[in-house]
Amino acid sequence: MKRSFYFIFTIGFLMLWSSCRKDFEFSPSTGNLTFSRDTVYLDTVFSKIGSSTYNLKVYNKSDSDISIPSVKLTLGETSNYRLSVDGIAGKSFENVELLAKDSLYIFIETTVDIENEAATSGQFLYTDAIEFDSGTKQQKVELVTLIQDAIFIYPNRDNTTKVIETLTLNVDGETIETDLHGRELLPNELNFTNEKPYVIYGFAAVPNNETLTIDAGARIYFHSESGLLVTNGASLKVNGALSNDPETLENQVIFEGDRLEPSFSETPGQWGTIWLFDGSIDNIINYATIKNANVGILCDGDPNATNHKLNISNSQIYNSGSFGIMGRNTSIAGENVVINNAGQSSFAGTIGGRYNFTHATIVNYWDNGFRQLPSVLLNNFVLDEDNNATLADLGEANFNNCIIYGNDNPEFLLEQIEDETVAFNFKFTNCLLRFQDDSNFFSDEVYNLTDTNHFENNIFNKTPDFKDTDLNEFIIGADSEAINQANSTFAVQVPTDILGVNRTTSADIGAYQHITFPEEE
Repeated sequence: MKRSFYFIFTIGFLMLWSSCRKDFEFSPSTGNLTFSRDTVYLDTVFSKIGSSTYNLKVYNKSDSDISIPSVKLTLGETSNYRLSVDGIAGKSFENVELLAKDSLYIFIETTVDIENEAATSGQFLYTDAIEFDSGTKQQKVELVTLIQDAIFIYPNRDNTTKVIETLTLNVDGETIETDLHGRELLPNELNFTNEKPYVIYGFAAVPNNETLTIDAGARIYFHSESGLLVTNGASLKVNGALSNDPETLENQVIFEGDRLEPSFSETPGQWGTIWLFDGSIDNIINYATIKNANVGILCDGDPNATNHKLNISNSQIYNSGSFGIMGRNTSIAGENVVINNAGQSSFAGTIGGRYNFTHATIVNYWDNGFRQLPSVLLNNFVLDEDNNATLADLGEANFNNCIIYGNDNPEFLLEQIEDETVAFNFKFTNCLLRFQDDSNFFSDEVYNLTDTNHFENNIFNKTPDFKDTDLNEFIIGADSEAINQANSTFAVQVPTDILGVNRTTSADIGAYQHITFPEEE
């Protein structure tokens, strides 16, 4: 009985107390809302591709609970912006309640078809606003998005079955069905110009015996799980040129992911790779930047190609999820190449092959987690699932006037399975190398650093004095141990550095001639 009495008393008290509260009596807002920003910039997006989600925070700093009579887009239902207010999607909302000293989030997205707008020069500034209330109490927050036109290359999709086209490849005369979403480039798509950027969905394949030519200043953007394939008998010609502006790189060819927001500008692993198939020929990359891929360049086969299967020069490869350049029993020549920030190795020459790098800066300052491999990896084998090895000749691996460095030690690894029938030829000449084996772990003969057949006039573990490793700025400064230490014979073969500076006298090791960094204020 007593227990029932207390229960009834408690319920009655709560009902009386709540009936006296006026905290949840919402009065109309008076136009005194405040906002986390007065303009929401949604950064740059491509036409027809949805933006990321942005947020606006709305504050009620008064002592009263309020109801905002209306929250809506100025352009109403015709707007290309989409809102979500307190978890409810729409373009207009009524009587939005906001407690005293509280706030709410509004989430904003957009998708714009530039063909439906009055675009000029391939770009269009799309604007709208969010209106809070009306009349004299109305407040606005502007919305601004730059829409960029592009040429889209994507696989076909069956509207009935929703099945996306996959690639069928001809490899050494054999037709192979793959599960890679993508298609072959059409004849009118085999020249990428600099008039509009290209956005690639899935894998775009250069057909057998055709050539994809990419003009100076072209921009190629890849969606997630996308890339470029160069098939049997096909070639890739990247014809970039020296740029005047180091920020815009107006004449370089740039390959990167299609997320244009600043927060994605240096994020590794956003897209697949540029894959040079076994059988592709005469691939040339000059003045290119390849960034944010999983593997920057994957080069397969043809180790005895007459002029090297891939010639890459004056180019940069950054922020690769696993490898910057991965060669598999192939042939690569590189001059004035800079590679940094790879989840595994910046350069890997595996299963033998032929590799020649002159005045390259191959470093790895990966800081997105643990990496197992050094900046440079060389080996002459591959293991199958049963741990059985297949061997192949490492015909040559020459690094001349190169910097091989990073935030680990050592920064090169020589993996050899010894076999009298298989070659393992390599040489580092006038290089600045990070290799310090205090534990004598690397006791194999290949690590005899005094053997001039493999190591000649190198500098070990001295400072390269890079400008800013976090920003991928690898020009060297006045305190670099690489200054005037290059072999002149190799320097004359590559007479200017990656910025076009003459190096035929007093040549420095690496891809750059040194400068004096300005003093910090």
